[in-house]
Amino acid sequence: MMKKLEKGFNLKEMGERLLALRKERGIGQNELARLLSFSNASVSYWENAKQIPNAEAIYKLSKFFGVSADYILGIEEW
Repeated sequence: MMKKLEKGFNLKEMGERLLALRKERGIGQNELARLLSFSNASVSYWENAKQIPNAEAIYKLSKFFGVSADYILGIEEW
């Protein structure tokens, strides 16, 4: 039997987590975009809760920052 999720997806929380992870690394949006082959606009949209990254982007972000995709998506805590 599948477990029901306790809470819904929170785009704002995901954006805040991405912003915090990026700032911990001390890099700008443009540098992150360049390093992971994203557009500058995409990184901005994700951090400002205007767009959801696709599966490939979530994978690249999780590997780059050394966290799980579930953490980025707000499913699990640090």
